[in-house]
Amino acid sequence: MQLNLFDIEENNKVASEKERIISLRAELEQHNRNYYVLNNPTISDKEFDTKMRELQDLEVKYPELFDPNSPTQRVGSDLDGGAFEQVEHRYPMLSLANTYSESEIREWYDRVVKGLGGQQADIVCELKYDGTSISLWYEKGKLTKAVTRGDGVRGDDVTRNVRTIKSIPLTLNADKKSYPDSFEIRGEILMPWKAFDRLNKEREEQEEPLFANPRNAASGSLKLQKTSEVANRGLDAYLYYLLGEQLPAQTHYDNLQTAKKWGFKISDAIKVCHSIEEIMNYISYWDTERKNLPVATDGIVLKVNNLNQQRNLGYTAKTPRWAIAFKFRAERACTKLRNVTYQVGRMGTITPVAELKPVQLSGTIVKRATLHNEDFMSQLDLHIGDMVYVEKGGEIIPKITEVDLEQRKPNFPKVLFITHCPECGTLLVRKDGEAAHYCPNTNGCEPQLKGRIRHFVERKAMNIDGIGEEVVDSLYKSGFVKNYADLYLLYKHEDELKRQDGFGELSVNNMLAAIEQSKQQPFERVLFALGIPQIGETTAKKIARKVKTIDRLRDATIDELQTIEDVGPIMAQGIKQWFENPANVQSVERLRNYGLKMESDVAEIEDGPLKGLTIVISGTFTKHSREEYKALIEQYGGKNTSSVSAKTDYILAGENMGPAKLEKAEKLGIKIIDEDMFNQILFNHEFTTENISPQGE
Repeated sequence: MQLNLFDIEENNKVASEKERIISLRAELEQHNRNYYVLNNPTISDKEFDTKMRELQDLEVKYPELFDPNSPTQRVGSDLDGGAFEQVEHRYPMLSLANTYSESEIREWYDRVVKGLGGQQADIVCELKYDGTSISLWYEKGKLTKAVTRGDGVRGDDVTRNVRTIKSIPLTLNADKKSYPDSFEIRGEILMPWKAFDRLNKEREEQEEPLFANPRNAASGSLKLQKTSEVANRGLDAYLYYLLGEQLPAQTHYDNLQTAKKWGFKISDAIKVCHSIEEIMNYISYWDTERKNLPVATDGIVLKVNNLNQQRNLGYTAKTPRWAIAFKFRAERACTKLRNVTYQVGRMGTITPVAELKPVQLSGTIVKRATLHNEDFMSQLDLHIGDMVYVEKGGEIIPKITEVDLEQRKPNFPKVLFITHCPECGTLLVRKDGEAAHYCPNTNGCEPQLKGRIRHFVERKAMNIDGIGEEVVDSLYKSGFVKNYADLYLLYKHEDELKRQDGFGELSVNNMLAAIEQSKQQPFERVLFALGIPQIGETTAKKIARKVKTIDRLRDATIDELQTIEDVGPIMAQGIKQWFENPANVQSVERLRNYGLKMESDVAEIEDGPLKGLTIVISGTFTKHSREEYKALIEQYGGKNTSSVSAKTDYILAGENMGPAKLEKAEKLGIKIIDEDMFNQILFNHEFTTENISPQGE
């Protein structure tokens, strides 16, 4: 049969739409990974939701292309993949259906009423906080477990980190009889704007990638391995849903008000609405007022108040029918571009910054926005005086997204990227394959020199209290410190320092004591403090453990350097180039002469009792942290892995050992020991199969 033109066009359309299904699945899968795993989203929530809805519509149209692994068939996942124990949720932690349309909110409300047989329903309206979801488990009034959303069925056990968040009660403050023996409360872990801005400022000073938004900063912070670092991030939490067999009330609102009396942080913005008009008024009010909140929000959550009505409405495969999320459109404002300035980082990176007429966005006044690099600036085609659109809205850090060309005047000068360093006048360089420009004057450019001093004294490096940014500026300007090695000569100028503006006797004494105390910092901290390009805190530890001394690091070839975990060709080349600079070598020798440690104190025991053994750590411990046990295993010749397999020799089990790992260990006959036995055997060098029985019997 011969096809006519219409049939051919229709067949082409079908083929195109089927190809689009495959393309969308791959694209959304990558965006899910960027969002949940890498904490680095590359598109807005609205763009993601639009693509997801397009895929859903196409899959309905072509049911023969059903795929159980399609992004539409699952929720996203924040599972860490090994660093944390995975725990199965008592109740599935599903996502909510969401919309950007008020008309769809009305349609949802009509479906609720219809689903209840025409019975009216009160709706609880709540702010949709832009953080990372958490489930808190309480037994007899005490926090026992904190689990992330994960894939909705199981999540990561982050209890140790959650215990550092001061707004989450560890023990309830109400009378024992007023709360159930066992219940679960869910909410959102948040990073307030102030904490977010402070963290990004610190990362900017270290020329580390900035967090895109408070949500990603909170998620990344919650998955840190060091609880002390989590505690310093300033996380907060709002709780919004109570679950259990013996809840205090039959309405969602009353349960939350009771939970507030128990000591939980419940938002005061929650309101019971009795009509669709009240719901719309609530949405309208908070679309404006949310800009004044101390935390990021991105919408409104609507829930049927009555729990019996919730149960009657039930669930779809992925979402509850009794709840929906209305998401605000990304907030943006139009303001004037006053100027473009340029910052010089401690590594010489040149960052253009847009100086704006101040405008309020998401609770903060935005005066500046990063322009990233020359390519980004060229795409915008900026002119001084342009009216530009700036977005923040809890979804992104402040950035210019568009220029209002209709308001541009002919005399507005075009912005051209600079050719010379704004601080020292040196001709800038741009390496092949890189977007950034650099100032190569590492030994004479003031911002680079001061930046390296600030990096050297910071808490994660030499931890010298009393020397902040202003003190560094003062010491540099007065000529006392031009290089971080000069810090160890400040004691010679003690009397003169005490006469300087801004320095008192007590502050100088404390500063000099902190400088002297810093000589006790281990080699790995010294290595990080030196500011060698791309060597972060974690990499410094791995390098220090491998090379042992600064001299071996200096003399290592590029091939030898690449045998170190996490050191690739670019980092290896950077290390070699750093040591080829005579000024850097001179600084190292000065620091060595002043008493800083240039070799590792941690001696790995070549024939240690754990040599050749693979050990999995599971659960929580009292005598040492998980990280400390990992270090001990490696120090004594063993290998630490995150997953149980036939190659696993032992499991070091603490409290709340993961049930999946326990089941697998029993199936494979892998020996399980607790931390008392581990420490006794390890330090007595009696780690043999004879004194350990299967499953710790």
